[in-house]
Amino acid sequence: MDITYIPMARGFIYLAAVVDCCTRRVLSWRVSITLEADFCIEAVEEALARHGTPEIINTGQGSQFTSTDFIKVLAAREIRISMDGKGAWRNNVFVGRLWPTIKYEEVYLRAYASVSEARAGICRHLGFYNSRRPHSSLDGKTPDQAYFNQPMPEAVAA
Repeated sequence: MDITYIPMARGFIYLAAVVDCCTRRVLSWRVSITLEADFCIEAVEEALARHGTPEIINTGQGSQFTSTDFIKVLAAREIRISMDGKGAWRNNVFVGRLWPTIKYEEVYLRAYASVSEARAGICRHLGFYNSRRPHSSLDGKTPDQAYFNQPMPEAVAA
């Protein structure tokens, strides 16, 4: 789980995402106009409710992830917390690879005028990312196919 900023026509918002490191599937996400911990807590709680409890979660080093409220959510479920060292190349590498994808394939192509417009665009793109965008690291499968162990679609003759 990590956070990035999303530029808009005027100002910016923050995007937090929980990503499954094995399949690159975005399990949950939230946007916020502040860097309070609440939107990160909401994102992780949604991921836990929908996808179950992992043994460990890797987060960025922001104060959102070291806050008492965030840690309580994980501690209550006995989830261990991992934070890579500052500046380490492996620091949240899987979610870190998601940020340029979202920005170059969606955000930079639009100048969102409002938070709701940004939320809708990000939602649309993450739906595409999970269900229709193949990944070379997943042998051409989409994150959904890898996560749900779905077969590759049959090639259709023209």
